[in-house]
Amino acid sequence: MRLLRPYIFTARRRATWISALTVVAAMLGMPATAQVPQCVAPTPATGFNSTLHSSRDGMTLQLPYLPNETTQLLTESWVAYRDRFIAEDGRVIDWERADQHTTSEGQAYAMLRAVFIDDRETFHRTLAWAEENLARRDAAGQLTDSLWAWRWGQQMGQWGILDENFASDADIDAITALLLAANRWDCAPYRELALQKLADLWEISTLDLRQVDRAEASDRLLLPGPREAFFPEPDTVILNPSYVAPYAFRLFAQADPSRDWMSLVDSGYRMLEEASDVSRRGLPGDWVRYDPRRDRYRSIPRSFDSNISSNYSFDAFRVWWRVALDAAWYREPRAFQYLETHSAYLQKLWQEDQAIPARISRRGRALVDYEATSQYAMLYPAFRLIEPELAAQIRDQKLMPNYSRGFWDNDAAYYTHNLAWFGLLPLERPSFSSTYRYSLPPLP
Repeated sequence: MRLLRPYIFTARRRATWISALTVVAAMLGMPATAQVPQCVAPTPATGFNSTLHSSRDGMTLQLPYLPNETTQLLTESWVAYRDRFIAEDGRVIDWERADQHTTSEGQAYAMLRAVFIDDRETFHRTLAWAEENLARRDAAGQLTDSLWAWRWGQQMGQWGILDENFASDADIDAITALLLAANRWDCAPYRELALQKLADLWEISTLDLRQVDRAEASDRLLLPGPREAFFPEPDTVILNPSYVAPYAFRLFAQADPSRDWMSLVDSGYRMLEEASDVSRRGLPGDWVRYDPRRDRYRSIPRSFDSNISSNYSFDAFRVWWRVALDAAWYREPRAFQYLETHSAYLQKLWQEDQAIPARISRRGRALVDYEATSQYAMLYPAFRLIEPELAAQIRDQKLMPNYSRGFWDNDAAYYTHNLAWFGLLPLERPSFSSTYRYSLPPLP
């Protein structure tokens, strides 16, 4: 994610500024780091069907509710990912980038994977690192909220926050992981931290359309980050369809009933439908522009920001997975309809060429001559629900041939490894028996 509106400090000055604030905070007796929740005693996991031994520390892990044919691959790939990408202190390193930076997305993905696979130690390490290093502060060094700055790394010899803007998809995934972890491991502090983050996410990363000259509207939109960055003009809201996570919003509604999280489910599906109409092929775009005064979705103009566009590409891949989870976990009719309707062009490309380009223009033209394992990984769970035969073809022809000894493509492809793992995770809903059980409606 890129900043769409410049802040006062450059990345280099900001890193130095944050480091200086930490020192000043210590001198003044203020907390230098956010408080990381702890649980007194782990509750042993029960009801799982396999174990895993780490080559690094000998720890025994257990996998939740996974069918036997999937267990070995997901086990092997998690251990390989953990040993390669997660440092001892809990920082997730993006080896594909020359600067080896860290993103809030990477930390959240690690937490979500750790809770699914029951790796409590790694969950806590990655959470602790993010809470201690990605905390957002004001000019006085005080925490501004509980959300995470999206990018951390090195500039001119200084390590620290490179951009204090937050990316709401990462915070959504982290909150989801915290709620599931509280449930799975009977950890009340995880739930308390999740509720704190939910309050901040609602307050500074959603937009009430009644406040922008649409008094008749009741929609509340999820923003990709702070309002000042993504609502720069009265007629311009910048949105990212791949951030819409209806299954997570339903979970949030149960954990935090004081806020209308279900309104984000409704506005999210409306965004997905109408934003996809910007493409002549009905595909979701990486980014889209919304005019709240005219209630209209449009493409991102070239003059706006050269780093973002409304073409179908690597951000948009995640739409298929997020919608598929809502279809599988909650049997949402709008999810099935979206998958069937808006994947039609990709199904056509596959049936004709046995290949789908990694980037496609709004007119349906291939923008590159290569494919992407991450795209196939996100399409796989969607096609499992609506076109099982096609899903099996993608798995056998594109996913498995690119996997070797724990890695997809290569051992530096951070994004691909996460999306491939999530895509191959069974679609069965998590059911962790504990104090903080989140009920799910029965399947029809």
